[in-house]
Amino acid sequence: MIRTVGEDALLVEPADPAEVGALYRWLRERQAEGELPAVEEIVPAARTVLLDGATDLPALTALLRSARPTAADTAPGPLLEVPAVYDGADLAEVAALWDVSPEAAVRIHTEPEYVVAFCGFAPGFGYLTGLPQRYEVPRRATPRSSVPAGSVALAGPYTGVYPRSSPGGWQLLGRTGLDLWDADREPAALLAPGVRVRFTAVRGDRG
Repeated sequence: MIRTVGEDALLVEPADPAEVGALYRWLRERQAEGELPAVEEIVPAARTVLLDGATDLPALTALLRSARPTAADTAPGPLLEVPAVYDGADLAEVAALWDVSPEAAVRIHTEPEYVVAFCGFAPGFGYLTGLPQRYEVPRRATPRSSVPAGSVALAGPYTGVYPRSSPGGWQLLGRTGLDLWDADREPAALLAPGVRVRFTAVRGDRG
């Protein structure tokens, strides 16, 4: 489904939410090749992709209606290794929900290769997909007033890393020392849509 938003934007909602990532990467590739009508921003979300600042809506709409991208049609994004110390306050609770030991829970979480589906909530915060559906966990019934920066956490189908200290209701598995957001760095955010992520368990303060 393609909807007009205001005077210069389109909102695309694929029939299958799993297609959002493929569509986003396909659009960015077309943009890099000069094959995409001019747009200022391409913004993926959980179920949609917004193309904002379009100068030729009819041409853009025609391209979108003819597009049928799949994950196999697009190049994989860059890989980011995230060292993490798995000593989070909710690790034992998550392990119990999975009916495994905390050590096994760490192995489960570090096994997949994740992909940043979209960003939001705070600058530098990415919503990572890749954990099998059977390991989805609920948000905490009572959110914490402050979650430390670098916390590696789970909620629903997503893994996330808090780029700064903030309130939050996700289940905390551990922490990383990576600086995920630095306004003086280029790029400022290490996690961007399409980036692949591997978590590596480390000891002590090495995260």
